[in-house]
Amino acid sequence: MRIFVDSPLWLAMACPSDSSRHAALEALARLGDAELVTTADVLVEVLAAVAKFSTAVRGAAAAMVGKILESETVAVVPQSHESFLSGLALLEERLDKGYNLTDCISMRTMRAMDIAKVLTFDHHFRREGYTVLLDR
Repeated sequence: MRIFVDSPLWLAMACPSDSSRHAALEALARLGDAELVTTADVLVEVLAAVAKFSTAVRGAAAAMVGKILESETVAVVPQSHESFLSGLALLEERLDKGYNLTDCISMRTMRAMDIAKVLTFDHHFRREGYTVLLDR
């Protein structure tokens, strides 16, 4: 089974003081041998989000992203012009929803890869019919 991993889970993993960290760790432990999938766009979003944090958190996040990129248990879908355009098209179709571009790229990636479950706290995925595996 494939499960998509969105930026809130990675952020919780990178930031030891994140209030969602415990829930993220528990969710990962319950997955067993599920194939994890994320996108390079999600990883960019994570690194952008930690820019306002301490040097230690930024360093931990950068190291985590490096490990994800080298991991044999997490598939990272690369950025492409086509994925950008596909995400942009969904964003334009859902202007009333408040989605961001990274979420739209993620949703299009999930559809293309037939992935129905996502590790996120983001309610936008639920609105699009995906099963959200994390709750705050």
